[in-house]
Amino acid sequence: MKPYAACLVLFACATAGCQVQPNSDSGDAGGLSREEIATHVLSTMDLSADPCEDFYRYSCGGWLDSTERPADQARWSRSFNVVIERNRQAVREILEEAAADPGDDPDRRRIGRYYAACMDEATVEQAGWSPLEPIFEEIATVDDADSLMAVTAALHRRGIGALFGIEVLPDFANPDMDIAFWFQGGLGMPDRDYYVSDDPTKQALLEDYRRHVARMFGLLGESEETSEAHAADVLAFETELAKVSRDRTAMRQIETLYDKMDIQGLEKLTPQLPWDTYLKATGYPDIVDISVATPEFFEALEDLVAKTDPEVLQTYLRWNAVNGTAGLLSKALVEADFDFYGKKVAGQEAIKPRWKRCVSATEGALGEAVGKLYVDRMFAGSSKEVALEMIGDVKASFEASLPILSWMDDTTRERAIDKLHAMGFKIGYPDRWRDYSSMAITPGDYFGNSMAGISFEFDRQASKVGKPVDRAEWQMTPQMVNAYNNPLMNEMAYPAGILQPPFFHRDFPAAMNYGAIGGGIGHELTHGFDDQGRKFDPKGMLKEWWEPEVAEKFMAQAQCVDDFYSEYEVEPGAAVNGKLTLGENIADIGGLKQSHAAYKLWEARHGTPEPLLEELTDEQLLFVSWGQIWCTLMSPEQARLQVTTDPHSPAQFRVMGPMAHIPAFAEAFGCEVGSAMHPEEQCLVW
Repeated sequence: MKPYAACLVLFACATAGCQVQPNSDSGDAGGLSREEIATHVLSTMDLSADPCEDFYRYSCGGWLDSTERPADQARWSRSFNVVIERNRQAVREILEEAAADPGDDPDRRRIGRYYAACMDEATVEQAGWSPLEPIFEEIATVDDADSLMAVTAALHRRGIGALFGIEVLPDFANPDMDIAFWFQGGLGMPDRDYYVSDDPTKQALLEDYRRHVARMFGLLGESEETSEAHAADVLAFETELAKVSRDRTAMRQIETLYDKMDIQGLEKLTPQLPWDTYLKATGYPDIVDISVATPEFFEALEDLVAKTDPEVLQTYLRWNAVNGTAGLLSKALVEADFDFYGKKVAGQEAIKPRWKRCVSATEGALGEAVGKLYVDRMFAGSSKEVALEMIGDVKASFEASLPILSWMDDTTRERAIDKLHAMGFKIGYPDRWRDYSSMAITPGDYFGNSMAGISFEFDRQASKVGKPVDRAEWQMTPQMVNAYNNPLMNEMAYPAGILQPPFFHRDFPAAMNYGAIGGGIGHELTHGFDDQGRKFDPKGMLKEWWEPEVAEKFMAQAQCVDDFYSEYEVEPGAAVNGKLTLGENIADIGGLKQSHAAYKLWEARHGTPEPLLEELTDEQLLFVSWGQIWCTLMSPEQARLQVTTDPHSPAQFRVMGPMAHIPAFAEAFGCEVGSAMHPEEQCLVW
């Protein structure tokens, strides 16, 4: 979760955080018997629970009772995390083989060298924090706005997110071209709310953060008195940044994040910040096409820089440098970093073993190079045909549902159908692999290799500004256990990693596949029409294509969802933010509704299959399958963090919430009106 940046929320993912994770055991893995499948489903359930009162317990109770959250996990899911950990070993084998026998393939040599250097803990320990010394020397030159901007650019090239952030995305008004978005950032805590909230829990964590900053400065050799003073300076500076940062709910208002201007417009907005110096120091002085997502932040940043002593600015930048690279340094810094962000913030008892961290680091730098080997070994590819059939059914069910939406008029309905028909799909892995030939990886230099990977990605992104969008590019690696909807390209993507059990398997009954991966397909499709996605037209342009009165009716339905989910609490006083999670909740409800209808289309073509279980009809199995992919154990700290920062509702509410608004669920389980899973008012969005 660090460093914090309230960036543009555009790529809507199926899971929390959109994290890149290694996995294997694709849908083309070895055969599964019906007995094995049935046993696994039943052992996860608690049949003594009333599905109409607590469907999460009904679907997941057996697993919840029999499973212990691993010490190195703040959140442990039956599906996502279990698959990730089960298959991380497969990626580890790929990397260890590449390290031991690089062969002739340049990408294989790169990933082998990168992983081996990361695993060489003795060399990393010997270096201590000395890799930061050249960076600190640069920071020591900061004495005015010009030098500040030059050094900030150098830090950004190293992935150190001081002051603000930049992201390259298609132009909202011309999605065929990439531009650079300037947005707020520069905080060390997971969210601005921790700096400004009156919540005693957040205030206590902020004090822990101050102590953590002082501890890290102490590990760099500062005296206790100096480190305490520096920590106070950092906290004061970041608090000022937090005060002028938009909250996460405001950052979901896409139309307010687009303010297209050229670089001269940015200079006019903040004349005391020399942007020409910044761009020159990044290596891209000719960037012109930009959008300032949060202009008020940059105006306030200009004032804050002007009134802040240069020594405080240096201290703040040094903190960003050590905070952004702590995981690459000595054991003392790694452990101190984990003690705060892992233990105190997330409630994770133990740090992940080094090999797991090195797998993740290698994937972060060379994701598609790893992905190419992963696909060759783990993904036969015949899952694509089954996935395409489900996608076709979900699309058909979505289109068939439009005429029954009383809040939508015929004109807007036809436009929605046009957008649906224009929506693209990516399955498995890219048609063209990323070229890493310009990335030099040096044996035994983990810090240097990490910087090389970050600089490579910085250059790759910056070089896209002002050029046509590459529509073949993927936003996730093939091995990721996730999926996404990109409204700027009007497309969905399903990496090979998620086309595997328990989300999908060729031997699963169709009801299971439609309930799990089918629900995910429906989720991503619905994102194209949620409270954010609906603002983009079939070509991905930010454009109001809805009739005004229909848009008002849609928002009334969306408010119903907001109000319903806002009643959920992970603990007293820690409620789900219905506005922050609105898009994901709409996608969950609509996605599951469409996947159920899609299954009925499949059933009409193939006939009614023999039930897998005596205890469940196929329709009931479909809903249970959705419930079981969200079985999750979570630390209290992680739960509080999630409702503060995450646009996804906690797992139990991703089960309970959608079911409560799907008439077919109530019918399948005979839930009476007024029961927890069949409220009197059901929210009808999609």
